[in-house]
Amino acid sequence: MNKETIINQLFASTRFSIIAGPCAVESEQQLDLLARKLSFLGVEIFRGGAFKSRTSPDSFQGLGVKGLQLLQKIASKYKMIAISEIMSENQLEAAAKYVDIMQVGARNMQNIPLLKAIGKQKKPVLLKRGFGSTINEVVEATKYISDQGNQKIILCERGIRTFEPATRFTLDLSSVPIFKEKTPYPVFVDPSHASGRAKLVPFLSRAALAIGADGLMIEVHETPQKARSDGLQSLTPIQFSKLLDFLKPMAGLLGKKI
Repeated sequence: MNKETIINQLFASTRFSIIAGPCAVESEQQLDLLARKLSFLGVEIFRGGAFKSRTSPDSFQGLGVKGLQLLQKIASKYKMIAISEIMSENQLEAAAKYVDIMQVGARNMQNIPLLKAIGKQKKPVLLKRGFGSTINEVVEATKYISDQGNQKIILCERGIRTFEPATRFTLDLSSVPIFKEKTPYPVFVDPSHASGRAKLVPFLSRAALAIGADGLMIEVHETPQKARSDGLQSLTPIQFSKLLDFLKPMAGLLGKKI
């Protein structure tokens, strides 16, 4: 399947799309092994962070442009498309060369200059909800992108910060139907960042599908315990495969195809 077809399916109401891959690009070998397994399972959109906005400056910050190059190389090898987070305007030129979908992370959801710059690009944009942002603030953020001419926007609910410490964030699934009511854009859910715990990802994934989400963004790593970023919330390929086995018949009952 070519890139244009895969991208068009993201905006098809009968499709439940899944974005999967590691939180961070660590090496070519890491990507190749994982992409081969995910491609075999039918995943067509490969994620991987090259620029990592971490809470601590001592944490792994990503491989930068080299990471984008590796992501593009491996995604192309397995006939997948690549998505990666862009953190600033000066990263756009490289991103335009190497990724098929540009992701705006939670910390940059209200970075107005970045939103405007990305809006001038022709590539799809996945906009994550800020962890302290209201639904209306997310909707207003989309307008900075669309006003520049780019209507290929995907919203992503990834949890908000509350007083509850049992999970990394609190997944606000009620935002899914509200976003769909207020905007014409597909809505994805990121259960990995919302929970921060791999064991909760399957439960939240099922709930996202049930409430009407158009897709999921899930972190998968061959050896989560050795991951340089967010290993605790990453599924292994085997765990991810089991999740797909559960989601596919469920999606079919809802008139969607994975």
